Amino acid sequence: MVKFVDSELNSLKKEVNEMWTLVYNQMELSKNAVLNLDKEQADTIIAREKRVNSYDLKIDSDVEDFIALYNPVAIDLRFALSVLNINNNLERIGDYAEGMARYVLRADETPVDKVLFVDLRLEEMFNQTLYMISAAQKAFCEEDIELAKTILEKDNLLDEINADSTRTLSQYTVEHPEMAKRCFELAAVFRKLERTGDHISNIVEEIVFYIDAKVLKHSKKNNLGAQQGA
Repeated sequence: MVKFVDSELNSLKKEVNEMWTLVYNQMELSKNAVLNLDKEQADTIIAREKRVNSYDLKIDSDVEDFIALYNPVAIDLRFALSVLNINNNLERIGDYAEGMARYVLRADETPVDKVLFVDLRLEEMFNQTLYMISAAQKAFCEEDIELAKTILEKDNLLDEINADSTRTLSQYTVEHPEMAKRCFELAAVFRKLERTGDHISNIVEEIVFYIDAKVLKHSKKNNLGAQQGA
């Protein structure tokens, strides 16, 4: 029975890692699409969104089946619930990537103002978001609770850039009223990135929830063994 449970847990971990990598790639494509108004990459993101949704449904179903078939308890149940919640947050991040792709497709052919993007720190915000997604995946795979906890601090930078972007875009709109529509939609891009940071923080909390229980479980075993040896 234990062998089957371990096999199912490994399968769930593999599936959520595949979902993670797909969502990371979607966000990376979003960065390139937004910074360059690349409609071809935007089309690719939207086409791949179907795969994100398929993974989301499959992982949800597999977690439900695992709980129903094996009635897991303690650390195994915590892991399954963590995977379920991580998957849901990844799916939302995938939605934000798709939303940014649709912004690119709606945009007119007016060239990108690179100076504005620098002032907005847009590329920095994308890079920070991508780092957080990647680091969270590493923390999950390696069960690195210290790395997981450091990621939570990174979300503050996304909040800061998002807040500053509102003022920068407002001033730019005053100086370039013909760009008001694009500035309005750019503000939505920043909100999506800021919300992505919130979902990554949710993911990290699930990782800590799972790892903390596992560490505690093994600590109890070691203490018991020491007592018996004495």
